[in-house]
Amino acid sequence: MQNTLLQTSTRLARVMAILVLTPMMMAACGHKGDDKKAKTDSTGKDTQTTAVADAPAPPQVDLTPVDTAAYNRKLLFLAHNDSSSKFLVHRDYPVPGAILPFKRIVAYYGNFYSKNMGVLGQYPPDEMLAKLKETCKQWEKADPATPVQPALHYICVTAQGAPGKDGKYRARMPFKQIDSALHLAARIHAIVFLDVQVGFSNVQSEIPLLEKYLSMPNVHLGIDPEFSMKTGKRPGTVIGTMDAEDVNFCSEYLARLVKANHLPPKIFIVHRFTKNMLTNAQNIRLHPEVQFVLDMDGWGPVSLKTDSYRMWVANYPVQFTGFKLFYKNDVRKPRGVNMKETQMMTPAQVLALKPSPIYIQYQ
Repeated sequence: MQNTLLQTSTRLARVMAILVLTPMMMAACGHKGDDKKAKTDSTGKDTQTTAVADAPAPPQVDLTPVDTAAYNRKLLFLAHNDSSSKFLVHRDYPVPGAILPFKRIVAYYGNFYSKNMGVLGQYPPDEMLAKLKETCKQWEKADPATPVQPALHYICVTAQGAPGKDGKYRARMPFKQIDSALHLAARIHAIVFLDVQVGFSNVQSEIPLLEKYLSMPNVHLGIDPEFSMKTGKRPGTVIGTMDAEDVNFCSEYLARLVKANHLPPKIFIVHRFTKNMLTNAQNIRLHPEVQFVLDMDGWGPVSLKTDSYRMWVANYPVQFTGFKLFYKNDVRKPRGVNMKETQMMTPAQVLALKPSPIYIQYQ
């Protein structure tokens, strides 16, 4: 209980530090806004019609059939060869072209407008990409049996502390920023995740606006229940929540895109670090077209992070698991915490978790 309360209070303090966009940034936002002005970027171009033209050409689609025997062996490997693990509950195999569990995804997270929201906006592009490549090497060294797939996890809809013109407490990033993420990713053969923080909006309104990008084979989705404010409280004042039906809407939407465009499976990240962030998790429906990852994204001391992973992710093995590491917040020293625990976990420490996370995110 003490750990949970500590994580909640420190998490909220961090949230308040990342919500503010300047008026100039706000003016540039709105990838498909609620008024005519919001539909244009800073050059006056229509972001809806130029988005895909400005993005790099999608990579060639890989539709290699899944080796089911290798798939089973890899799941057992992630479960530390414990055949009784809840993680190994048999489910349908993915459609051809699946990344998971054959590769471990190592992602850098953030928003280009903010140095405080994550590593994507903290460093110049060349430095950030070099840092990501080096981080991927560290994971390949820690687990030589699992190749690493680099990724950029870009927050394209950010929760806000102010209501905005439509009162939704969220800002949609301009399509040109998503294009920038795709161009950067292409330089190191990375995939891209588009992360959505809905504020007072909802996934039913936000996710379809990203269809042009989610229809690309190298673009995947993340949603953050922490910033889904169903209770009417302002983002940053309480931890938000989503229900299994919100998750199912997204999964079904992605599955339809995969079928319609003959794509490899989409990877779908759902963040969680408390029980109430995701209600009715037992009702989440899986699809062969979507690879679901429940990602533990809380920060704090090692014992707190590992406890949160065990309680709210490993105990609810919907499909795959993920783990988030914070370059800054994991090394902060909350009051009353042993200084020896105030460190960022190493790849070896994360791999020792059961099951071993197959998706790693750095903020």
